[in-house]
Amino acid sequence: MPTIRIAEAARFLGVSDDTVRRWTENGSLTPVKDDSGRLAVDGFELATLAREQAQLPEDPTRVGSSARNRFVGLVTGITADKVMAQVELQCGPFRVVSLMSSEAVRELGLELGSVATAVVKATTVIIETPQGKSIV
Repeated sequence: MPTIRIAEAARFLGVSDDTVRRWTENGSLTPVKDDSGRLAVDGFELATLAREQAQLPEDPTRVGSSARNRFVGLVTGITADKVMAQVELQCGPFRVVSLMSSEAVRELGLELGSVATAVVKATTVIIETPQGKSIV
């Protein structure tokens, strides 16, 4: 299983190194030594904790949908001309950008600071690894 060093684990979770060390001390994460003898955590255990800690606001639409990738956030940018608009949302740590008609922006009442949900339905999702390995 992959091991993740404390500093890298902290970066993935958006917390300080000290917080991750406290979690290893109180049993929230199991400390292990990596190949060079440094304190680390198990990658799968870290992923599980990251999933548990992920707290996006509840989707205000409360609609049924086949799309599973829904990101609730705040509108942080709108660039529009007469026909098209670019709308940026900050959804937790993620920036989501959508291109839509300017008419849709008006009809949805989108403005800076408003709450919106980005729904992503894609047929292709590309996954990359830092090691540069690719699987086709």
